[in-house]
Amino acid sequence: MKRPEGFDPSARRPDPAEPSDDGAVDSPASRPSVLGRLSALRAGRSSDRAEEARVDEPIDPASRDSGAARDLSSDGEASDRGDGSSSAGGTARPSPEPVYLDRADSPRDEARRRAAMARRASRRASRERHRAERQEVRRFTRRSRHRRATWVSVAVVALLLGASVGVAVFSPLLSLQTITVDGTDRVDAGAVQDAVDGQLGTPLARIDFDRITRELEAFPLIASYVTETAPPHTLVIRITERQPIATVADGDAFELVDPAGIVVQRLDARQEGVPLVDVGGAPLDGTAFRSAAEVLLSLPVNLRSTVDSATASTADDVALTLSSGQKVVWGSAEHSEKKAQVLAGLMADQASRDPSASVKYDVSAPDNGIIRPI
Repeated sequence: MKRPEGFDPSARRPDPAEPSDDGAVDSPASRPSVLGRLSALRAGRSSDRAEEARVDEPIDPASRDSGAARDLSSDGEASDRGDGSSSAGGTARPSPEPVYLDRADSPRDEARRRAAMARRASRRASRERHRAERQEVRRFTRRSRHRRATWVSVAVVALLLGASVGVAVFSPLLSLQTITVDGTDRVDAGAVQDAVDGQLGTPLARIDFDRITRELEAFPLIASYVTETAPPHTLVIRITERQPIATVADGDAFELVDPAGIVVQRLDARQEGVPLVDVGGAPLDGTAFRSAAEVLLSLPVNLRSTVDSATASTADDVALTLSSGQKVVWGSAEHSEKKAQVLAGLMADQASRDPSASVKYDVSAPDNGIIRPI
C-alpha cells in the first residue's frame, strides 16, 4: 500500500494524558461536550428570536445596555455565574432588569375571537338575506297587492255607497218635514202647501214628483214650477205665475189673460198698462187671440206700454191703437220682430217732423213701412 507524501511512520498520535507544550493537559474533560454545544446553539436561537420580536418596539437606552449584556453572556465572553462573579475573572456587574413584552393572545383566545367574529358575520349575513328575500317577495307580489288593494277600495266604496243609498231611501233621518213655496203673488202659497202636504214624512229620495205635478195643476195661475230638495227635511217649490198680456172685457167686468188665454185675474175695472184686446167674440184659445197676443209680446216693453188696444178678427188682420190716438196696421204675426223695429223707426221719424199729427203706420209689409194720415 502506497503511503501519502509527508507521512512519517515514526510519528505517533499524541496521548491525551500527556501535557502539551504550554503545560496544559489535553484531556476529554477539558474538551467541550456535545450537550454544551447544543445548549449554546439553543441560547443563540432564543436571543435571535427575542431580537426579532423587539424590532418593532421602541428601544430606550437602559434596555439597549441590558440587551448588550445579554448578548455578551450568550456569546460566552462574560457569562455571569450564580454567585455574581465573572468567569473571566473580571469584576462583578449587577444583573440588568428584565424586559417584559406584551403577552400574545393564546390560541384559545384567538379561537374565541374568531368564533365571535364568525357569529357576528353570520347574523349580519342572515339579516341581509332576510331583507333581500322580503324585497324580492314584495317585488314579485306587487301586482297582486295592487290588485287586492283595488278590489278592497272598490268594495269599501260600494259599501259606503250602499249605506248612503239605504240611509237616503229608507231612513227617516232624511224625511220630508217642511214645504216652502216661493215666487207667489196672485197664487195662495198656503193653498199650495196644503195641496202637497200629503207626502210629509216621506224620505226625500222617495218623493213622488208626478203626484206634486197633478196637485199643482189645480192652480191655473201657475205657469211653471221648479222643485228643490234641501236636506235633511225641506222641499222648496219655486213657482212662476202667469203674467197677464191683455185685458178682455166680459160684460161689465174685465179679465186679465196671459198669452195662452188663461184668465189670470178678474177685475171690476180696467187695469192701466194692460192693452184691451177685442177679438170680436172669438174664443180666447182661438187663432185670432193668439195672433194678437204674439204681436203684443214682440213689442219692446217701452213700446208695448204705449198700446191702448188691439183688435183682430182673424190671424192676419191685427191692428193696434196707441195711447196717442195713432193707428198701426200690423197684419199677421209673422216677422213680428222686424215689424216692431220698422214701427219704432217710423214713429221716431214722425216725431221729428210733426209729433202732434194723427197718422197711421202700416208695417204689414216689413220691407216697406208706410205713414198715412188719418
